[in-house]
Amino acid sequence: MDTSQLSWRTYAAVLFDLDGVITPTAIVHMRAWAEMFNAYLAEKAPEAAPYTDADYFAHVDGKPRYDGVRDFLASRSIALPEGTPDDPPTAETVCGLGNRKNDAFNAVLARDGVEAYPGSVAFLDYLAGLGTPLGVVSSSVNAPSVLESAGLIDRFQTVVSGAVATEQHLPGKPKPDTFLYAAKVLGATAGEAVVLEDAVSGVAAGAAGGFGLVVGVDRGAGHDALAGAGADIVVADLAELVPGTVAGGAS
Repeated sequence: MDTSQLSWRTYAAVLFDLDGVITPTAIVHMRAWAEMFNAYLAEKAPEAAPYTDADYFAHVDGKPRYDGVRDFLASRSIALPEGTPDDPPTAETVCGLGNRKNDAFNAVLARDGVEAYPGSVAFLDYLAGLGTPLGVVSSSVNAPSVLESAGLIDRFQTVVSGAVATEQHLPGKPKPDTFLYAAKVLGATAGEAVVLEDAVSGVAAGAAGGFGLVVGVDRGAGHDALAGAGADIVVADLAELVPGTVAGGAS
């Protein structure tokens, strides 16, 4: 499918992942994960291979925070007690490490702020002109604060963050439940809605949910990986989706 063949007026809702789709917060997350994991490995498992960016895409990207911790540790044959979300960042548990990373992310966000990708803002402007209901579906509990920092919180009728997923007992990506919940809030069926994702796990969630269109945004995961996970179209930037702006690539 080519982007020029799309008719955005036919969709009842558009659902965006946040990190890497609307805002370039993925690099902040990547640095926070790297610092946290490598400090932990250096102290507790110096024989293990260091954490790299490849581990981010393979084990962490797009997943709920504690799932990312658990999956990365498993890749190094490390098992920790699960703990609880109330664990302090100093706790040597899955939740403790996840909270340690979250503290690092919040410190960077408060210090440096974040700006949205210009192409993403252009696409949001286009959809606003159509009156299309919009939602954000993010595994991050920090999604509302990131949108506030970027000045975009008012663009969206619903924000399904990691905190909302926990409250509603929704499994995270690659399960489709968070996207399905957001579509329902916006009054749309899956078949009437669009999912935009830069993570393989998020694309897989959109495909599993039977959404009318799944757009992969290649910020580093790779065209073939996103297409293989179920993306109908893969673009490098959301500006490619604005009619008459830039010709987009096909999957």
